[in-house]
Amino acid sequence: MRVVNIVGARPNFMKMAPLMREMRRHSTIAATLVHTGQHYDDAMAGQFFRDLDLPQPDISLEVGSGSHAHQTAEVMKRLEPVLTEIRPHVVVVVGDVNSTLAGTITAVKLGIPVAHVEAGLRSFDRSMPEEINRLLTDAISEFLFVTEESGRENLLREGVDSRKIHMVGNVMIDSLEQCRPLWERSDAAARLGLQRGGYGVVTLHRPSNVDDPAMLRGLVKALAEVGRRLPLVFPVHPRTRARLEAMEADAESLVRGGAHFIAPLGYLDFVGLVAGARLVLTDSGGLQEETTSLGVPCLTLREQTERPITVTQGTNRIVGTSPERIVTEAVRVLTEPSSSMSRPPLWDGRAAERIVAVLRDAWPVGVATARLD
Repeated sequence: MRVVNIVGARPNFMKMAPLMREMRRHSTIAATLVHTGQHYDDAMAGQFFRDLDLPQPDISLEVGSGSHAHQTAEVMKRLEPVLTEIRPHVVVVVGDVNSTLAGTITAVKLGIPVAHVEAGLRSFDRSMPEEINRLLTDAISEFLFVTEESGRENLLREGVDSRKIHMVGNVMIDSLEQCRPLWERSDAAARLGLQRGGYGVVTLHRPSNVDDPAMLRGLVKALAEVGRRLPLVFPVHPRTRARLEAMEADAESLVRGGAHFIAPLGYLDFVGLVAGARLVLTDSGGLQEETTSLGVPCLTLREQTERPITVTQGTNRIVGTSPERIVTEAVRVLTEPSSSMSRPPLWDGRAAERIVAVLRDAWPVGVATARLD
């Protein structure tokens, strides 16, 4: 069984690592890892491969940065000859980045079935590029691997054949658990002079939050106010750093408020830092899931989430982008006693096993042979 696995950006790596590890356990699977190069520098890509024990890519497309159209088109152009040569039985894509959509379209056009890991998530906000990528990827994929019940419900409401939908759990949590002995030993907080439970972690990267100077200025104001009550660690995404440097005077207030601006961290140091935090403030989807699994309070600086189970069963609160509300909710978390929570169903570190089992059972029975004309 020839499988091509596609990754492109940092969030993909945590999802693909357990899948590659599981595939390597089976001698009947020949797994090829293709890295599109959507994220390409060491901080955003290389360090994560090492931390996650993800094998070096068999093929690197080296697409690099660019507009959504540019990245999508370049991945498709460079991936097509790869798939034509390998002739895989199935292509596996994860998440919702441009590489996910590009890989899906390219494979399906060649008659190759696609398996989408993390299918069915919906924010219902089509101004988010990720939402468009999710909708289109799910519409043409053959296998839809779902992390939570809302994903299954969304797909059924969109008219997807229920036989394509598989509730398997969350591969992000597989990585979290498989790497636990390593990230528990991280001294990232100690290197910053911080004690467990005595700091918060901030991440911001979504264009809607960081590209609008007025929006970013309001978020900085709120974070500076929170930082006066709790030291904040802010691993700065390259996109966000550029925006903050352009508004230096406002960013300075965040530093005075107690924020530590640091470069992006590798996976192990970052998870270790989050696991020891009193509070996380973020616009990241994956971090909503990780904090839920770790039991760390999370404030999501967006108006909606595509991962509602992190709110209904986890530690996540959707607080929007109003500076006043962000501060109010942060103070509430810091003054209220911690509430108990339980992990969502199947977030047990074995999602990759279930996914690979489905693919092995389905091939070659029930899946059309790849048609490469």
